[in-house]
Amino acid sequence: MKRLTSFTYSFEKLRNGGCLYVDKTESIWKLIQPTQEGYFLSRPRRFGKSLTVSTLKAIFEGRRELFDGLAISKKEYDWKPYPTIHLSFGDYSVVSDPVKELPEYLQTKLQEIASAYSIALTNATPGLCFGELIDELAKNDQVAILIDEYDKPILDNITSSQITKVQRILKGFFSVLKERNAKERFLFITGVSKFCHVSLFSDLNNLTDITMHRDYATMFGYTQAELEHYFSDRIEATAQAQNVPVEELKRKLKAWYDGYCFEETSETVYNPVSIAKFFENDGKFDNYWFATGTPSFLMELAKKTDFNFEDAVSRAVPGVTFDAFEIPNIDPVTLLLQTGYLTIKSSEIRFNKRWFWLDFPNEEVAESFSTYLLNSYVGRTQREVSSFSADLATAFLEGNLNQARKVLESFFAGVPYTIHKKSEATFQTVFYAIFRLLGFNVEAESCTNDGRIDAVVQTDDHIYLFEFKLDDDDTALSQIKDKAYFKKYLQSSKKITLIGVNFDSEKGQLIDWQTEDVVE
Repeated sequence: MKRLTSFTYSFEKLRNGGCLYVDKTESIWKLIQPTQEGYFLSRPRRFGKSLTVSTLKAIFEGRRELFDGLAISKKEYDWKPYPTIHLSFGDYSVVSDPVKELPEYLQTKLQEIASAYSIALTNATPGLCFGELIDELAKNDQVAILIDEYDKPILDNITSSQITKVQRILKGFFSVLKERNAKERFLFITGVSKFCHVSLFSDLNNLTDITMHRDYATMFGYTQAELEHYFSDRIEATAQAQNVPVEELKRKLKAWYDGYCFEETSETVYNPVSIAKFFENDGKFDNYWFATGTPSFLMELAKKTDFNFEDAVSRAVPGVTFDAFEIPNIDPVTLLLQTGYLTIKSSEIRFNKRWFWLDFPNEEVAESFSTYLLNSYVGRTQREVSSFSADLATAFLEGNLNQARKVLESFFAGVPYTIHKKSEATFQTVFYAIFRLLGFNVEAESCTNDGRIDAVVQTDDHIYLFEFKLDDDDTALSQIKDKAYFKKYLQSSKKITLIGVNFDSEKGQLIDWQTEDVVE
């Protein structure tokens, strides 16, 4: 059994260290066939981008010995070494004055590469130095240029007043690539987000965006077949250790870590870091990917734009949602998609255009994001949120609605006044997060023929239909009854209970809680 690691981004170290490598070189070989081509691809963090860039670097350095037994070793390829510029901005960190320190950071990166090739750079600005480095290397042969995490300086400064100047610095830095197309054997730029070409890559006419290209939809992450092939021994050992059937373990793995879809007709993929961490931690189901970085800038953006998260996962969005965005006109849904917190669940054609239904990719992201959202919106710690959701779930499982009300009242009693005086969108987002955390079948904004129910909670023997009102004199229960929302569920053998909840934003309290069982 080969050693498993979730920490190395070096293809050379991984191969020489006897570590498990899920072979993606068939896709990489297809990518590098044309010469003088440039590609851009965005994927969520910790999804194998840096390892792929390191693999490309080894290919363009002619390191054929590292690829023995892999798919590319059986393909026609000359393994000719090329001068290679590998720029990774993964170690960039927020500084007090990014306008001053970002150019210094870029200059240092270029100097390190130049020194490795015994080149002395003479220009004083990063853009001119970048062009000079390409020119010097191209005196011998075309140059392979690999840029990883291009957007980290942007995302780390996205809420800064200096963000426009940061973008301008990077635009000037990348602009030198246009006039050097003939000197480039291959150009590959990757990152988490996709900013408009207008702002960053407007001059790069040869840069093809393959972010949602079907041929590369599974190049990052693990398909079901890859999981079962490369991890079969670990799956069997874990199932045996936990005394569960192999198929049951695989179903749970799929629910927790699969579900990322990067093109509407393509297969979903597993998060690679979560799978590695799962087996490294003896088969413990936990929130591994989310723990590697929290979306603080997303939460700030959501609160700033009064974003209704419930709407994002209950209504179809047009294809333009997947397009690049421009600061300061950022759509939170677009950013949530690009960063991996939302993904494609299905699509349909409406009026000759494709529309998409979105949701969390899996249990790991749903639980983690909802917990973090409540922490950000209402100031509850992770431990408090976990305890609260467990108490609320227990109340529903036991059919104790009085206790469910007490748990919710206790939760909101500690919410700061500045929070519960926010908009209805904030209120809906908080309730949405609460119900996604319950741990059993929960539908938010469930559709009926005559409107939408705010939440549907289903246990093994019970269905609870919720309607929430904010600062509304009408009772929420009346709306459920008047519109007969419950009819959709009458064919179920489960007991049905209607729950109407009214919330007073001034007092920060539940002021009305009415329940009624449906009797056929």
